[in-house]
Amino acid sequence: MQVTDGVHVLPLEYDFDDRAMTIHPTVVETDRGLLLVDAGLPGARDRVEAHLDDAGFDLADVDLVLFTHQDSDHVDGFHDLVADAEGFDPLVVAHAAEAPAIDGREEPISKGGGGGERYEPVPVDLELVGDESVRTRAGPMRVVNTPGHTPGHVSLFFPDRDLLLAGDALTAEDGRLDAPVPHFTPDWEEARTSVRKLANFEIDRIVCYHGGVVDADAAEVRRVHEEMGAE
Repeated sequence: MQVTDGVHVLPLEYDFDDRAMTIHPTVVETDRGLLLVDAGLPGARDRVEAHLDDAGFDLADVDLVLFTHQDSDHVDGFHDLVADAEGFDPLVVAHAAEAPAIDGREEPISKGGGGGERYEPVPVDLELVGDESVRTRAGPMRVVNTPGHTPGHVSLFFPDRDLLLAGDALTAEDGRLDAPVPHFTPDWEEARTSVRKLANFEIDRIVCYHGGVVDADAAEVRRVHEEMGAE
């Protein structure tokens, strides 16, 4: 699904912990290849490849994978994608506060499914600190620190497209923007501060990893911030 020129959302449906769940990794076109934002869970490689084929690409066109944070539903599908995938050996990028959980030096905050076992670690090649800018075919992609859901969670802002990839900093249901899930957000006040930061951006569309593409502007983000409670 193309959300704007150069940005494609890959909806992936899973039966997870006895419930249906749809998550939304995203690919961004650059002059060097594709940038994949989050890798989903295992078992979706065929669907990822089908989405890429629909957009005119191949898995081998992905040369960089950026994890918005450490949770298993964002990281655990990586090894499934790279296994026996000819020509697919991407650079892996994550925030410095997330990298130790992703690469195995620390335990993830939430291990997800698998009987409480952590996912297979993924080596991180490049650690971010926030405020980096990546040149893409959708214009500059700015890395925005949005901690709270996890300590080093990042969102991605495309100022030329008024587009935000929120990761799990925001969610959506039935087309309505909402807060991150409280049960999986250990630092609620920091998460609320991050939402307030996002309300300062000029946006008209938001991609939520849980909820998909939402037509929502800064006023909607401010509404969510207010509904998250007082400082």
